Formats: sequence, C-alpha cells, structure tokens
Amino acid sequence: MQTVPYNRERAVAYADAWAFRRNPRYSDFSDLGGNCTNFISQCVYAGSGIMNFRSVFGWYYHSMNDRSPSWTGVEFFKNFLQRKEENIGPFAEEIDIENAEYGDVIQLRFHGKEAFSHSLLVMENRQGRGILIATNSEDSNHRPLSTYVAEQYRTLHILGVRK
Repeated sequence: MQTVPYNRERAVAYADAWAFRRNPRYSDFSDLGGNCTNFISQCVYAGSGIMNFRSVFGWYYHSMNDRSPSWTGVEFFKNFLQRKEENIGPFAEEIDIENAEYGDVIQLRFHGKEAFSHSLLVMENRQGRGILIATNSEDSNHRPLSTYVAEQYRTLHILGVRK
C-alpha cells in the first residue's frame, strides 16, 4: 500500500467554494441533523481524491441512501480517520489544537452533550491569533474558532492518504 500526501490546498479551496452553498453532487443533510460532517467529508475528499468503499467501515458517498456512516456521522468520521488497520483513504491522528494546520479537522462537543456533534475544517491557524474555520449547517468561512462555545475540542491532523 502506497501513502501519498494530503493536498491541503485543495481541501481549503473546496471549503472556500462551497461553505455558503451546497454542491449539487451531494445531498444536503441540514434538515436531518446537520450538514457539517458531510461538508467536511467533501473537503477532505477534495484533498485526498480517494474514497474507501468498504461496506461498513469505509468512507464513501454515492447518494443519500448509499453512503458510509463515516461520511456524515461525527464519531464515525473520526473513527474512520483514526482506524488502526491500514485501509485506503485519508488517515489522521489526534493532536493539540494549537498545532492544527489548514486542511485539518476540528470536532466540537457542546455543553450538556455526551458526544462530539460538530465538524469544522481548519482554514488557517494564525499562530497566537487564533484559528479560522469553515463549516456547513451554520454556514461559515474563515470564522474564528473562538466564536464557538464548546466544552471540548478534538483536532484531527490528516497525516496522508493510503492508495
């Protein structure tokens, strides 16, 4: 299995293009619990170029009714990126938030919630001046992370892509 670099520029460019609208190639999950992880999956796919079509533990999207749980589910997405076995697709490790790079993913757990429930793409880390993010559901682009009130933050640093 070959590992190739994750194209952070493409992931961020995709977020810039689609943060305030919906790509018609993908369903909009805004009325079904939120579109954030669907949008972040699209961004990460733009930067990786590879989906994993394993039926249960993969990461892919064909249609609203033919997609993996990890494409739209916050915890499933994290589990896919951090899986231990070597499968094709992007992979990540959890890092301290201050080390986030553009193209990485931040997930939020809000007060009173047991699970993480929101995904964001890092657009820029202005060392010492804050992180800017993009997301759907509450459509945002280059929004300061500091404007979110979350109980816990989780940063997933994309290490590369397995082919």
